[in-house]
Amino acid sequence: MKLLNVENISKSYTDKKLFDQISFSITNNERIGIIGINGTGKSTLLKVIAGIEELDSGQITHSKGYTISYLPQQPEFIENNSVLEQVFHGDTPLIRILREYEEMMLCLEKNPMNEKIQHELYAVQQRMDIQNAWEANSNAKAVLTKLGIHDFTARVGDLSGGQKKRIALAQSLIQTPDLLILDEPTNHLDYETINWLEEYLSKYNGALLLVTHDRYFLDRVTNRILEIDNGKIYSYQGNYGAFLEAKALRMEQELASEQKLQNLYRKELAWIRRGAKARTTKQKARIQRFDELEGKTQSTQTEKLDLSLSGSRLGKKVFELRNISKSFEEKQLINDFTFIIKPHDRIGIVGKNGSGKSTLLNILYGSIKIDEGEIEVGQTVKIGYYTQENKDMDLNKRMIEYIKESAEAIHTSDGKLISAAQMLERFLFPMNSHGTPIHKLSGGERRRLYLLKILMTEPNVLLMDEPTNDLDTETLTVLEDYLDDFPGVVITVSHDRYFLDKVADQLLVFGDQGKISSYIGLYSDYLENSILKQNDREQKVVNQVQKTEEKPKKKKLSYNEQREWDEIEEKIALQEEKCSQLLEEIDQAGSDYQKAQQLTTEHEQENKVLEELIERWTELSDIVENS
Repeated sequence: MKLLNVENISKSYTDKKLFDQISFSITNNERIGIIGINGTGKSTLLKVIAGIEELDSGQITHSKGYTISYLPQQPEFIENNSVLEQVFHGDTPLIRILREYEEMMLCLEKNPMNEKIQHELYAVQQRMDIQNAWEANSNAKAVLTKLGIHDFTARVGDLSGGQKKRIALAQSLIQTPDLLILDEPTNHLDYETINWLEEYLSKYNGALLLVTHDRYFLDRVTNRILEIDNGKIYSYQGNYGAFLEAKALRMEQELASEQKLQNLYRKELAWIRRGAKARTTKQKARIQRFDELEGKTQSTQTEKLDLSLSGSRLGKKVFELRNISKSFEEKQLINDFTFIIKPHDRIGIVGKNGSGKSTLLNILYGSIKIDEGEIEVGQTVKIGYYTQENKDMDLNKRMIEYIKESAEAIHTSDGKLISAAQMLERFLFPMNSHGTPIHKLSGGERRRLYLLKILMTEPNVLLMDEPTNDLDTETLTVLEDYLDDFPGVVITVSHDRYFLDKVADQLLVFGDQGKISSYIGLYSDYLENSILKQNDREQKVVNQVQKTEEKPKKKKLSYNEQREWDEIEEKIALQEEKCSQLLEEIDQAGSDYQKAQQLTTEHEQENKVLEELIERWTELSDIVENS
């Protein structure tokens, strides 16, 4: 059994200790998800295990010949590479031979009669046989196709960020390492692709270690959870649902132990305050024990991210959109859209990238003007806009200064006043960190700080653009709980199924050419219904083809055409069988290039005959149908 051991490793950044002498092991077929609040070192742990970052202390050992593949959140690319060149960009023996094979095939396409290239290709094919690389080659193209990449010769630099991330994912998957490490693998993937990836990873033969904020994905893929908390690591058997159950039980047990400790602490505190003089060994021991208890009670206190904040009063009118339209550079994003947003609405906005979702939020916020139509905004509306870019965040400012820009204090739903410093603590920023410059925070910590700044303005309408990006699962869970009790309106753009299912009860769906439709219900239901409808459409096409094939033969064809019509389907079937047989012979030819070349030429000729037969069948079918 292949095994990787992490033994007493520690890692710090400046004065912040991420993990302290943690140990665990990874065995074959384990699918491990890493959980922890932002800034605890989840991504750093992945990099350390992948060998990208060094440890402060401890060691990582593994079986001989153990291989690791790592997908970072922000993969690096060679812009001039083709898609296949990028996928085969690596240094493992398998990747090297695959890359060499693809390069030789391109050379042969340009110089098909060059004997030197033919001999070199033959030598590469022999090495492909030895390394069993043929399956990996076809698997690479199949994975790319499943991930929505069809043009393997496209230049990487010309592709979108989402397409690049898919290529990087394919590059990691095809290497079939002993340990596959994935950092936010579902970013930029649509629902169907995520479903495919879930199924693919469930059949993966090696071990899997991943960080993701997609809790449905985490629940369906993992069979073990590692939680990083205050520099320590806790292991839970099972998926995300099992983790939640076990974590709740652990916290209850810790709370009971803490209650006993607090009672003992109060007794010791009373004794110290009575002015006991430290003259005897016994008294010194009690004072020392008090100091130890004080440290324990401070370290075992469970910090809570409390978002029970009030919002400004909201009147009956929020937004009324009447026949609004908006275009950018001749691309219609919103076309003649009418909609009324009412108090207490919970709206999720979904659609393809670039379809206009963020544009609608900016229109509601007032930062983008519409081309046509009217917008009426209620007089009491006070908007809090959580954007993707952390707008106007001065990285040189200290956290407490940044939060006080919004408010010195905030009212809770029960009428209490909480200071900015207290709110920072409730957002899991300890008191001793409030003077920390923002540039020292992790990306996720900055997002959490930015969220607090928005909520400190006490809005009654929350506009949220991809709020789940870079937020940890714990923060997301509490944010969802807060939004559930929020008295105002929530309008959010998101691709996170779990988040939308918990937050939104209706959807605005952006389609083609600026058309926006509404859907009442959960996002998961909408996705499943969409797939069912697509399957129904595909089945109708199949049924129509079958119906056409089963139609009785008409007698208004000419005598020769009728004979041809009676025989053509059998001819097509025989020709298809002949083409299939040739494909099998090509596969069996393996490294015999000359035989493979001859069979390929023959297959092309027979396939052309098949296409002509099908074309003739279509012509005759039209005559029969219309006669």
